[in-house]
Amino acid sequence: MSRASGHRDVPHAADLRIEAWAPTRERCVAEAVAGLVESFADVSGVRPSGDILRVDVPPGPDADLLVAVLDEVVYRLDADGALVLDAEITGAPDGGLTVRLATGDAAEAVGTGAVPKAVSLHELRFGRDARGWSCAVTIDV
Repeated sequence: MSRASGHRDVPHAADLRIEAWAPTRERCVAEAVAGLVESFADVSGVRPSGDILRVDVPPGPDADLLVAVLDEVVYRLDADGALVLDAEITGAPDGGLTVRLATGDAAEAVGTGAVPKAVSLHELRFGRDARGWSCAVTIDV
């Protein structure tokens, strides 16, 4: 039996903890991206820039793939002021991920929480069970 997709923020000391779940590895990563963005910004009024950023994540352990995608979201926000509005993630033939990020101007968003600084490896979890994929990741804010 597979589970539906979703995500939630979980209270965690001075940091942010995101849990996400989905039937597939790729959808679980996309849910974690949505959870990360929703933790600090209301994007309902942000206009899409029309640009789709493509990122090819090389193959590696699943947890490393998750961290690489979330790191990219934090980097784009910090370096370019680009806020991810949607993430389309597919498996690459080599076992990595192909990531397409639709973005908008972060200045158009309404802040709802602390802006993420980095993805922590502390208590990182990402894996598959009988119901699908799930992850838990701590974000330094």
